Amino acid sequence: MQRIKCRVEELREYVDTIWHVALTPQQAVQFKPGQYLLVVMSDSDKRPFSIANSPTRPGVLELQIGATPENAYAGQVLARMREQGEIEVELPAGKAFLRDESPRPLILMAGGTGFSYARSMLEYLIDTGSKRPVFFYWGVRQAHWLYELEQMQQWERDYAPLTFIPVVQEPEADWTGKSGLVHKAIMDDFTSLYDYDIYVAGRFEMAGAAREEFKILGAEPERIFGDAYDFI
Repeated sequence: MQRIKCRVEELREYVDTIWHVALTPQQAVQFKPGQYLLVVMSDSDKRPFSIANSPTRPGVLELQIGATPENAYAGQVLARMREQGEIEVELPAGKAFLRDESPRPLILMAGGTGFSYARSMLEYLIDTGSKRPVFFYWGVRQAHWLYELEQMQQWERDYAPLTFIPVVQEPEADWTGKSGLVHKAIMDDFTSLYDYDIYVAGRFEMAGAAREEFKILGAEPERIFGDAYDFI
């Protein structure tokens, strides 16, 4: 685990309450797609955030942070970045990184800003020219929180192995895509999950429900990856 000081290069709001952060580390870093870093607030207070970019993009660490007014946990991190222009981080952390040696097709399932976890893996697959089929499901409560929708649609056009499926839990009348719970959308689309590596990021209750229900469709527990599973 490296502890590194980073300069805050960019801090901007994607949409209401969701922030894009770009950090420049003061030395070279190594991590695997799907791992996270810890923002060091103090030696006894280290806060995890998924790394949103692939390790194939050197010299930058990107984060996507959801910070509602009542979420002091994330808000205090953003405030320190604004005030000081730098931050200390520790990395790499997390065991739910991409199993690059696997030949199996992938299902990447993200809820909300859990998107950043799956985005790192997708960007890596694109950059390395992987031919493995990738089904990327991104679930949000309302459609305006699909903050990188245009980027995902562009990647789907440019990268043949990718199928992108956004899922909105509370759709407006003009929404024409899938609606409801994101893990239910996956279960509607697949008759069997036995042959897939599945990566999950989002709220603990969502991750727990997905793991149990995916088993019904034959998903192998050892092929369902997510950092949440270290805690539930």
